[in-house]
Amino acid sequence: MDRREFIAGTASAVTLGAASVAVEPGPGAFKLKYAPHFGMFRHHAGDDFVDQLRFMADEGFTALEDNGMAGRPVETQERIAREMDRLGMEMGVFVAHADFGNVTFAKPPREMRDTLRGIMDRAVETARRVNARWCTVVPGRYDQRLAWEYQTANVIENLRRCCETCEPAGLVMVLEPLNALRDHPGLFLTKIPQAHMICRAVNSPSCKILDDLYHQQITEGNLIPNIDGAWEEIAYFQVGDNPGRREPTTGEINYRNVFKHIHGKGFTGIVGMEHGNSRGGKEGERAVIDAYRACDAF
Repeated sequence: MDRREFIAGTASAVTLGAASVAVEPGPGAFKLKYAPHFGMFRHHAGDDFVDQLRFMADEGFTALEDNGMAGRPVETQERIAREMDRLGMEMGVFVAHADFGNVTFAKPPREMRDTLRGIMDRAVETARRVNARWCTVVPGRYDQRLAWEYQTANVIENLRRCCETCEPAGLVMVLEPLNALRDHPGLFLTKIPQAHMICRAVNSPSCKILDDLYHQQITEGNLIPNIDGAWEEIAYFQVGDNPGRREPTTGEINYRNVFKHIHGKGFTGIVGMEHGNSRGGKEGERAVIDAYRACDAF
């Protein structure tokens, strides 16, 4: 499933948006902050975003992930943010930059300076409106005519420039490696060790890793050892089982063990549910919730 189907570490500076209302989670809350997407439960909740949020909260979910948030009208963003604040839900990632067709961050910084400044300025404004702390950055394609080492240096320098905008706002870019074997051939960033090296070189609280376990199962496997190896740079997780990119328990990944592992390491961030439903209708939506209940029961 292509990421575009879903689009229809913590910084320490300034808090984004209004302060969240402290709401004690209900008895059905999960151990981890699993974050559904809009549309995942529309057969139960209908098409209205607020109604979907209320359904998610009633089922024990305490976070939302919306890749396309930056592209929504301002009044829609503000309406979503107000309801999430009322429900005590936390905003997960939205996509700040994900160009699958062009070389972007691998270009020399002098060619990207104004473009990247505009991208991150818009991301900061979106984050402020919806009280988000993280935004996804996919650093684009690699350049077939430029040595890999030069490209890596360009990516690092371009990310440092982006951090100049993000750090004062308290916004964290999370870099997402994507698999090149099935879904996204030709992209620069594909592996967790590669992302770890880049984040260490950028050396900013506003540049961390989004570890999407669906992609990494395809690219390199070895999920828990790579989680441990890159732990200090991982700020966010996304999940989907493989094959199929559906809910946990439908494929080969033992998500119960993975969730137990990151919970045991003290992870308090968000786990984005970036996948489809294996079955349609209300039955399929209930199966998604049941799968997370089963994997969360460690």
